[in-house]
Amino acid sequence: MRFPPTLRPTLILGASGRIGGLLRHQWASAAADLRWQRRARPEGAEAGAQGWHVLDPLADPDALAEAARGAAAILCLAGPVPGGAAGRELSARQLVQHRDLALAALEAAAHVRDAGAGAPRVLLASSAAVYGTASGPLQEDTPLAPVAPYGLAKAEMEQAARARAAELGLGVTLLRIGNIAGIDAILGGWQPGFCLDQFADGQTPRRSYIGPRTLADVLATLIRCPDLPQVLNIAQPGLVAMGDLLQAAGLEFARRPAPAQAIAEVQLDVTRLIGLLAAQPACAADLPARLPVATAADLVAEARALDLLPDSRSR
Repeated sequence: MRFPPTLRPTLILGASGRIGGLLRHQWASAAADLRWQRRARPEGAEAGAQGWHVLDPLADPDALAEAARGAAAILCLAGPVPGGAAGRELSARQLVQHRDLALAALEAAAHVRDAGAGAPRVLLASSAAVYGTASGPLQEDTPLAPVAPYGLAKAEMEQAARARAAELGLGVTLLRIGNIAGIDAILGGWQPGFCLDQFADGQTPRRSYIGPRTLADVLATLIRCPDLPQVLNIAQPGLVAMGDLLQAAGLEFARRPAPAQAIAEVQLDVTRLIGLLAAQPACAADLPARLPVATAADLVAEARALDLLPDSRSR
């Protein structure tokens, strides 16, 4: 896929995180005003890079509003995620940051509007985890049934953001993003001795996935679109078994009987996304009508091209 040549002026909150990192890589050649926010000053080569805004969105709302001035969109990726290199669990205090950061983004947009500079559109990264145990295909109006703390926190964020956006008279779009190949718990979290649940039908868990390059293309396209729905599932069509992903990547794993509470399948219905992209071709390059069906081989290829797979020497 060809990357859209331009982006509207955009502030990306949480740009030092995993999704932010792949966007910085994929959007490096974009002819646009891209403002990357992080809380700590970047080190090494990135320290001198243009577009960094070093600020704490929760502690310094004035600086956040100043960074958003003139932007057409605020893309909020900020918020702690479970797992990571330390395999950490998140505390209640960390989880509530998802709500607080989303509200901070909305307040910044309102501040910019009230100063006469025009209100940026706010896009908030949510997660397929908000659907929890709901049966699929999962449409955007499917009742939420989160079970894990992270999914509960994202659902709380969504509810608070919708209510506050309505109070402020702002547009907000909640992006329920599926598993991202290479920064997920399977490809990205693999290590020697890795084990997957296996269900009675012999299948490993199946999920909606999106490749990292495809995600960057989709987000770039959405930022360029003038009209977005309030909720949007973000994934490629189709389901991918986690075991198939690891096999395609050449990563060994064991199997164990799935516990009773394990969720066999999470399938996002992306009809709305495909229709939106196809209906607004002026907003895109050659992506919209050809959002590809996810396959294990293609997802692994995208992750490998961005050096997101585990080092083979660790096997």
